[in-house]
Amino acid sequence: MPVSAFLLALAAAFVHALWNLLLARARDPEAATAVALLTAMVVFAPVLTFTWELEADAWPFIAASSVLELVYFALLGAAYRRAELSVVYPLARGVAPVLVLIVGVLALAAETSALQALGVCLVGLGVLLVRGLSRPAGSAGVLFGLAIACSIAAYTLVDDEGIRYANAVTYLELVLVVPALGYALGVGWVKGAGALRAELARATVVAGLGMWVAYGLVLAALARAEAAPVAAVRETSVVIATVGAALFLGEPVGRSRLVGAVLVAAGVALLGF
Repeated sequence: MPVSAFLLALAAAFVHALWNLLLARARDPEAATAVALLTAMVVFAPVLTFTWELEADAWPFIAASSVLELVYFALLGAAYRRAELSVVYPLARGVAPVLVLIVGVLALAAETSALQALGVCLVGLGVLLVRGLSRPAGSAGVLFGLAIACSIAAYTLVDDEGIRYANAVTYLELVLVVPALGYALGVGWVKGAGALRAELARATVVAGLGMWVAYGLVLAALARAEAAPVAAVRETSVVIATVGAALFLGEPVGRSRLVGAVLVAAGVALLGF
């Protein structure tokens, strides 16, 4: 793996962890998530001028992925208001690829390997440690983490097919339209427009930019290396986010939860191979 690809994938991991930390740190994570989504959609809309490439067959996948992404961001905002990021993030990022693998094997007749089986075991053990054995984490964090994992797995399976009919940047920008507008309208209706204005701050804008930048860094890394090692390095975000939750959010991340996050990241890396 070239050094340039490694550094790009590692940067993507840091940026992905960063925007999640910024949303979790917000006074109102749900309103902050809505503002961040709008920022990402609006700021990067002009990029479509240079990257537009779309076949008609992509639209059903874009529609399905848009709904699933809306569910994902709604769950994410709700989770960060009610639960600890150091529980939600590792569970969501770790369980999702396991679900994708299971669906692939059972429903799509995909092949698996001993390494992937070991990866599933590591993720499972890591999830147990993140949840906690002697002092289990709150049920809200676990339930939200698993629900978010299901939404990630669902839109991943849809996008894996849909991306065949569009440029990756075009596809992502179009998928973001419904979640960005729909979630902002929903938050505004429930909490009022003032809640959205209150979260229009530098940190929220940076979070929105980070959503896109992390994706762009992964694409740049994939242009320089194979997908498996890029995905492996990218999953270090699980460890980065967990450490960040302890340092910047004051969450009680003990040795067990940190080791669990490392095992989840290692397991997901093996799934990529």
